[in-house]
Amino acid sequence: MADVATIHTKRFNPWPVTIFVVLVILAALFLTPTLGVLLSSIKTTRSIALGDLWSLPDSLYLGNYIEVLSNPSVHRYFLNTLIVTVPATIASTGLGVLAGYVFAKLPFRGSNLLFLVVIAGMFFPPQVILVPLFRLFNALGMIDTLWPIFFVHTALGIPICTLLMRNFFATVPNALREAAILEGANEWKVLTRVALPLSLPALAVLATLQFTWIWNDFLWPLIFTQSDEMRTIMLGIVNLRGQYTVAWGVQGALSLVASLPTILIFLFFQRYFIKGMTMGAVKG
Repeated sequence: MADVATIHTKRFNPWPVTIFVVLVILAALFLTPTLGVLLSSIKTTRSIALGDLWSLPDSLYLGNYIEVLSNPSVHRYFLNTLIVTVPATIASTGLGVLAGYVFAKLPFRGSNLLFLVVIAGMFFPPQVILVPLFRLFNALGMIDTLWPIFFVHTALGIPICTLLMRNFFATVPNALREAAILEGANEWKVLTRVALPLSLPALAVLATLQFTWIWNDFLWPLIFTQSDEMRTIMLGIVNLRGQYTVAWGVQGALSLVASLPTILIFLFFQRYFIKGMTMGAVKG
């Protein structure tokens, strides 16, 4: 009977509870600023100025959202951001795919050194190249246009895209490539018809990360744009002001509206994104 009681006795393990509590605390700390933005977006500027931010409002005030959605400047901010974000995401991802395939499947003399040079772009701060790039684009007459933002984001995205795609293509069996070549396919067909269909998880990770980074960027639009017509959405949030004070409620509403595209992109690629992020975590 004592042996049976011992079998059914289970010691309490405090680690799962501890981890759960820590995660809950971290989640609360992470979501607190978002809660503040949400509360500010449904309150008037007067109530916020009086210090009434963290309490629930007696009634929802949707005037901030109406003002944001009906503001022509906001429409222009969104359009400018889309004009930069979508092409830069496609360009950086596409160039990363081409470079990653070459480094993984078509090595040549000095390719490892060139690969290190390419991914070295991930390890220096962007602030180092602010002045040289500003002088370059100023000499080319591109300041206060969207072209510098596109070129910079495309260039800065190539290292991470190349690294991720090179690591993924390295896991694709060479037997698939060799079989396709024996069937008469050239390297372009091997890439587009064999490698790329297998790389949807990695492409989803790249597309989501690149779109999010470029959409939320504040630094480069601040440096390269000057007029209100060329501002992106993040600069637009800062520049939305009331007649006499900062329009906290309007800025909060625009912040939430501006976050919707990145949320939708993540939800759209969620299945592939999670698979891509965990790719290679377990070796079979």
